[in-house]
Amino acid sequence: MTVCKLNNNLPNGMWWNRVLTEGGAHPDTPSGTYPHVKMQHYPVSCQHCANPACAKACPVGATWRDEETGVVMQDASKCIGCRMCMGACPYDVRTFNWEEPAYAVDFPLGDFDAPKHEAGTVEKCTFCFNRIKRGEMPACMEHCPGRARYWGDLDDPASEISRAIEGRTIVRLLEDKGTDPSVFYLA
Repeated sequence: MTVCKLNNNLPNGMWWNRVLTEGGAHPDTPSGTYPHVKMQHYPVSCQHCANPACAKACPVGATWRDEETGVVMQDASKCIGCRMCMGACPYDVRTFNWEEPAYAVDFPLGDFDAPKHEAGTVEKCTFCFNRIKRGEMPACMEHCPGRARYWGDLDDPASEISRAIEGRTIVRLLEDKGTDPSVFYLA
């Protein structure tokens, strides 16, 4: 998550990723009894849905799905700050910039072409779209120390991601919402 914050020059207090822990009846609680408890940990960011509810909810077209890459994008210059996209997203992964962004240092960090951050707009993970356009993979996937994240073309059976999920049990979050999320969790 830190590499995401750094590469995208995210302001203080803003994160495009979070960790969902589940197991018990409530979030962040385990199932079972001590010492035999069980919890699952899921890194959660934008699910880059094939049928994004956030894009449908945006009254000005500031959010859309890039058909070539499948990445759900937003344009801060079009965003009117109504937060309809935030209410429509079942994954709770969008963040509102309440004030002018403040940073830990006085100069931009991360990629030279990282998205700009503006007060009164909504933001979310872009799968490092700027990096994708340069032929690179998203920063979180390139720098994951455990190689727990994969990136690629699911339509290409020879791709690394297709090989990683082949024959494995996969989980997609909130499939019942009809958004057709593009992020797969390997069980």
